Amino acid sequence: MVDYTVVFDRVRGSLLGGAIGDALGWPIEFLELNQIRERYGIEGVQGYLPQHDAGAPQQITDDTQMTLFTAEGLLRCAPGADPVPALRRAYLRWLQTQGQSGPAVEVDGWLASLPFLYAARAPGNACMSGLSQQTRGYLAPYPLGEAGPVNPGSKGCGTVMRSAPFGLAGMGPDLAFTAAARSAQLTHGHPTGYLAAGALAALIDRVVSGVELPIALRQTITQLTTYPAGAETAAALNLAAELAEQPASAEQVERVGEGWIAEECLAIAVYCALYAARTGDVRRALLLSVNHSGDSDSTGAVTGNLIGAAHGFSAMPRDWMSGVEGCDVLIQVADDLVLNYFIGDRSILGGRYPFD
Repeated sequence: MVDYTVVFDRVRGSLLGGAIGDALGWPIEFLELNQIRERYGIEGVQGYLPQHDAGAPQQITDDTQMTLFTAEGLLRCAPGADPVPALRRAYLRWLQTQGQSGPAVEVDGWLASLPFLYAARAPGNACMSGLSQQTRGYLAPYPLGEAGPVNPGSKGCGTVMRSAPFGLAGMGPDLAFTAAARSAQLTHGHPTGYLAAGALAALIDRVVSGVELPIALRQTITQLTTYPAGAETAAALNLAAELAEQPASAEQVERVGEGWIAEECLAIAVYCALYAARTGDVRRALLLSVNHSGDSDSTGAVTGNLIGAAHGFSAMPRDWMSGVEGCDVLIQVADDLVLNYFIGDRSILGGRYPFD
């Protein structure tokens, strides 16, 4: 029997955790570890940094924006339909936000009406260029394992940082993996890039359903090995699991990678989430995920997605949750995912998410 209280807690935790990690990492995204330590001390940033506009919420980036539009695409996909076309339309709505200062008078759907989502904060090049190609006509994904039709050489972390909602829709790990990997091909065609997105979705699906993270990780690595092209991601995850047995540090995170590419971003998130699973210290795990040389906002976002799915909304630091941009929207979208996919009740969702 499904305990919906737990499901609500974990789905909320995943979306809010991702936003927290994103906001923690955004101000230091392009700094080297030595620069972070010179500015903020040997332990690096220890919380949200002061902003020019005192009292303003802590900013999220394209990572959380695209995660929200992923959820919207799933919620606007008609039952039984292939989700990829609906995801394409959702991502094109996000692309439109990156070229406008705010919503138009008439917009397509609820998310497009929210002014805070129109901020452009270093959106990924492959996401932008890939979606620009998609504006000229739908480029459907190729069979998993082949180089996709869009940016076939790109395996940037833009695939992984937006894919948590596939694991929050109660699909089961196989469908979550496939849907995320196929949808990632809308922008990134390198098999490692899109299979890493599938692995995150499958891992989150397992954790939300109650599988302990180390077991869920082993099952996901096994799932990856059914694809020859999954070897890079499987190797990165195995390295993360191995290093997680040793004392945690920023230097160990950097042995996993910097997070600019998909498999390293996912592996850093797994490394930090395993630390949280072992110690229960969610706050330090999130800080560990951003205090390194590399793509700090994306590694923070994916770590938060994974830790939130495992530990729940109730375990997220309250001061960080309340201070993050779009907190109420993230909670609403999380609850809408549970209503639609776990409870099967769309009675209040049609206005926010009309079927595409």
